[in-house]
Amino acid sequence: MGNAFKTTILLAALSGLLLVIGDLLGGRSGLIIALGFAVVMNFGSYWFSDKIVLTMYRAQEVGPNHPLYQIVERLSRRAGLPMPRVYVIPDGSPNAFATGRDPDHAAVAATEGILHLLSEDELAGVVAHELAHVKHRDILISSVAATIAAAIMFAAQMARFAAIFGGGRSSDDRDGGGNPFALLATVILAPIAASLIQMAISRSREFAADAGGAEIAGGPYGLVNALRKLEMGSKRVPMDASPATAHMFIIKPFAVHGLLSIFSTHPPTEQRIAALMGRA
Repeated sequence: MGNAFKTTILLAALSGLLLVIGDLLGGRSGLIIALGFAVVMNFGSYWFSDKIVLTMYRAQEVGPNHPLYQIVERLSRRAGLPMPRVYVIPDGSPNAFATGRDPDHAAVAATEGILHLLSEDELAGVVAHELAHVKHRDILISSVAATIAAAIMFAAQMARFAAIFGGGRSSDDRDGGGNPFALLATVILAPIAASLIQMAISRSREFAADAGGAEIAGGPYGLVNALRKLEMGSKRVPMDASPATAHMFIIKPFAVHGLLSIFSTHPPTEQRIAALMGRA
């Protein structure tokens, strides 16, 4: 199954879950309240995502004389993208990310740690991966997924209060009142299901960015070698990153083990490498 098709199916599943929960909670009114709350909450985050995350990590903009800028400029031309702004993050953990609401407002940021760890070809593979995110408009996709997931979380909270205080759907929405078992299932299962689908979307976009990055760079080997080094380097020097921004980085900034791996924003690195080598 192609990653684009998989993302479409997962977004549809997330949207369907929201419709079901809105209906269980309060029919049309419950759905509108939950979705409206999520849209308002995430609109500012999407519109100002670049400023928020770059400020959070104290990123410093660099110009044409910096080697990272020169790599980004060369690969942006090859990818047919506008030149993004380029930033360096003062952090020893090796990592990188792209942000911005669209290709005309994009930024690529890399830590000092990744600049010291990788060769030029490996860094080019990483930059190409990030430019693929920009080209695929993955910030928009992740924002849509986050908005729907947040609406589901909010609806579940509303269901919890409805269950506690004995409330249910109004007679205008449907006769018969609320079903306490449906409310309980909504409170417990809906947020888990929403998180699972949102993380699956993130993992699908990482595979797509790996493939797109290999195409932009002219081959997968730079990115493959970079991922091997980054997997080890990020364990030696973990990054103090916010879980809310973990999906943005090329490799997860902190370790996830056991059953929690199903909530990981990134596929296992060995699977990413295997997929890239399959392209070779």
